[in-house]
Amino acid sequence: MPKLIIDDIPVEVAPGTSVLEAARSVGITIPHFCYHPALAIAAACRLCAVKLLDGPVKGIQMSCSLPAQDGMVVSTTDPEALRMRQLVIEWLMMNHPHDCPVCDEGGECLLQDFTIAGGHSRRRYQGKKRTFQNQYLGETIHHEMNRCIECYRCVRFYQDYAGGTDFGVTGSAGRVYFGRFQEGALESPFSGNLVDICPTGVFTDKTGRFRARYWDYEFAPSVCQHCSVGCNTAPQSFQRETIKIVGRRNDQVNGWFICDRARFDKGYLNDPQRPREARLDGATCGYDVAIDAAAKEIDKFVAQNGAESLAFVGSSRLSLEGMTLLAQLARTVDGSRLCYFGNEEELAGSVAAARLLHEKNSAYLGDIEKAECIALYALDLMEEGPMLALAVRKAFLAGAQIYLVDGDPIPARQKLPFTFTAVATLDEVPFEGGGRGVVIAGAGKKDADLLDQLASGGAKLVMLQPGPNAMAGGLLTLEFGGQAFSELASAGKIKGVVCFEADLPDGLIADIEILACADWRTSAAAAKAPVFLPTTTWVESDGTAINYEGRAQRFQRTRVPGLPLRGLDPKYYGSTADAVAEHPPRLHRREVPGGAERDAWRVMAQLIERLGGRTIEEPLTGRWSKLKDLDPEGEGVRVFNLLQGDPRTES
Repeated sequence: MPKLIIDDIPVEVAPGTSVLEAARSVGITIPHFCYHPALAIAAACRLCAVKLLDGPVKGIQMSCSLPAQDGMVVSTTDPEALRMRQLVIEWLMMNHPHDCPVCDEGGECLLQDFTIAGGHSRRRYQGKKRTFQNQYLGETIHHEMNRCIECYRCVRFYQDYAGGTDFGVTGSAGRVYFGRFQEGALESPFSGNLVDICPTGVFTDKTGRFRARYWDYEFAPSVCQHCSVGCNTAPQSFQRETIKIVGRRNDQVNGWFICDRARFDKGYLNDPQRPREARLDGATCGYDVAIDAAAKEIDKFVAQNGAESLAFVGSSRLSLEGMTLLAQLARTVDGSRLCYFGNEEELAGSVAAARLLHEKNSAYLGDIEKAECIALYALDLMEEGPMLALAVRKAFLAGAQIYLVDGDPIPARQKLPFTFTAVATLDEVPFEGGGRGVVIAGAGKKDADLLDQLASGGAKLVMLQPGPNAMAGGLLTLEFGGQAFSELASAGKIKGVVCFEADLPDGLIADIEILACADWRTSAAAAKAPVFLPTTTWVESDGTAINYEGRAQRFQRTRVPGLPLRGLDPKYYGSTADAVAEHPPRLHRREVPGGAERDAWRVMAQLIERLGGRTIEEPLTGRWSKLKDLDPEGEGVRVFNLLQGDPRTES
């Protein structure tokens, strides 16, 4: 373990640690542009200069590429090092446009920060600035090449880390160009990460340009809800509108990056047509009036048809808090049915995954990256868990063998960023006893017996779920005995349902009475229900999600519920003319327009109370109570050992 001194502070670090990283470990930030913890060292920007005062190396050195060694005495504040960094900044600014007031990176630009920190304030160069022609890179990424400082982060990520082939670097000397050979949309499904890793404003999020400055946004740690990987994100909201979504580091789940679907698929959160007011028989009503009506509908239905004809139906869109209370709601109406899944295949696969996975055989990101052999078992990885493709690529680059077992031909648009061998059966994969081998399969469409067979092979397992919180649905189904909605409906076992963010097939609800529906989006069930209760989305509520590997993570509300200011209904303005001009409303009010939505679990808690149950203030109780204080900024915890009285260990 090398021991060195940095700015008079003794530091001991692991072998191979750079001086820059050693300084970071004790809270000293050395200015840098090209260094990124997830990328290989380039030493391209020359900004991280420090002076080695004593030890095996002397003089001015680049700290990002210099391994820490025993006996080093490092100064990050030596006048000679400071002067070099100041000159580097001045050199970088020679051609950089002074467009901070209009650059969308303003407020979060490293070049802006380090220019000010370095003391560069006067332009000595009198020549004409070098300029470039920008490229059209698609509808999500804006290109502004004149701001480039040639740190090479973008191309190192796009080509080396993500395996993209349509973006690179060309040119020579002072005219190095980062872009595509021809204009066109970037092909990589991870291209949005260019926005995050570019230290200046060359690549910015086109979907949120010129809407707000960095300091205007409301932030909170969140978890992506597009698939079961559970990537960590930080939605950025302004005036009740989610404008940008950026990646958030979690080395156990997604590393530093997220896929483009997680970053750019956010329009539904801001949709002004989202249902936002409670309805009773098609007419707007107070929320509590609607809940009272829903309780009466349930009582009336049970009295006429019996509790066994009623089902409370949720989905993997519900948070863990909503799922646990859905079970309590079903128990309040004794004899009623409980459904977390729309069809039998999804239920069987998720329950099998919840039953088969445990602390030792469930693979997380690090297991995939370090695997020697990986089998992709009949799944579309780019659709079911795109971020895991980057983990598989990392293993591939380290020498792992990748096999596609019993897979359909991969569409060109879903090209995998690694080379693989197609085989017919799992027996053809040389796992060599399972050591450092990983099987990645989708649990949602697989037969339970097949998943049993996969789990018996000795390799670590990834069983991707059919929804963002389907693992929680599987665990709770084991605990409370839920059934698939399609099975109950097809067999004619139910005559009425109460839906909570459920996705019910249209063909199955034609002959079923929808008593009440709570959701944040429109659906056939919502249109049919006499009582509708609007709920909050995942950016408007706190909650817990459990990903494919059994890791519970907490997400926090990033904005209050309500209509985005830009999408307000004309009735909230002082006049029609104001509405047309999209001017902020002039009417004063206490309540947020369109802000009647409530968290699904709170709606369930109120229904339980109306139906004669107890008052509920905290949804996570019993063995789930250990998750209620989960740190949303932490790495999350696996639930396998956390849950006492696990049905899998009792059976």
